[in-house]
Amino acid sequence: MTPPDTEDNRWSDLDRPPLNAASLRRALLRDGGLWSSLDVVPATGSTNTDLAARADELPEGAVLVAEEQSAARGRLDRRWSAPPRSGLFFSVLLKPAEVPVERWGWLPLLTGVAVATGLSRSAGVDTALKWPNDLLVTVGEDERKAGGILAERAGSPDGGGVVIGVGLNVTLREDELPVPTAGSLALAGARTTDRDPLLRAVLRSLERWYGDWRAAGGDPAACALQETYAAGCATLGRRVRAELPGDRSIVGEAVAVDGDGRLVLATEEGIQHPVGAADIIHLRPAP
Repeated sequence: MTPPDTEDNRWSDLDRPPLNAASLRRALLRDGGLWSSLDVVPATGSTNTDLAARADELPEGAVLVAEEQSAARGRLDRRWSAPPRSGLFFSVLLKPAEVPVERWGWLPLLTGVAVATGLSRSAGVDTALKWPNDLLVTVGEDERKAGGILAERAGSPDGGGVVIGVGLNVTLREDELPVPTAGSLALAGARTTDRDPLLRAVLRSLERWYGDWRAAGGDPAACALQETYAAGCATLGRRVRAELPGDRSIVGEAVAVDGDGRLVLATEEGIQHPVGAADIIHLRPAP
């Protein structure tokens, strides 16, 4: 019997089998746990957009996973795309009502730490963090971007929260890279590229870090988040240029991530400038 000749066939690429939603639910949804629902859709425009539209009606801990996204977004609405089932593309809804809103800016950094921790255990890949929202892996001798994180406020002040989206290249091959500086877990030599255990590990790690942060009232020092993020941040110790709105820029050495999650740049004049993720357009290496 000849299999259907269609690009929509979920088994068209045997190296990229579909996620098992039922198995993921059994592993992750439990009484007293953070994750309240988990849905896997074959394709959508953006999981962040979909969850944000339902932020008021959904309980905290909703997870939406897409096998393919056609309108995925990064910071400042930058677009990116990847072949179906070549990565993990998902969003989660968090509602940390007991944490002061001014500390919610730590959520994308917390997610970066959680993803890196989960991947280290499940895939055996060291994932570095580029402030504020990139996930880096080493391919050969090159540091490459394998993923990104996008956090957005969603819903009403009373019933909404924060939607956090994660895009991670898992099996992307060299001939599929959108740019030469992109990478994937496979290219970095991951011991597994099975997306089911990878997603389970990442979501369990996120649940733990989020729980500790929330229990500490969002204090990044008290829950060791600030220290852990700094230890895994590839940006620190490097000379960078922060490009700001209005054709302004600051050049300096990245010396710290402060208590508000801002990157602190030390200039040649001896001045320390904290810059927030919402303040910058690009963060680039400086000569």
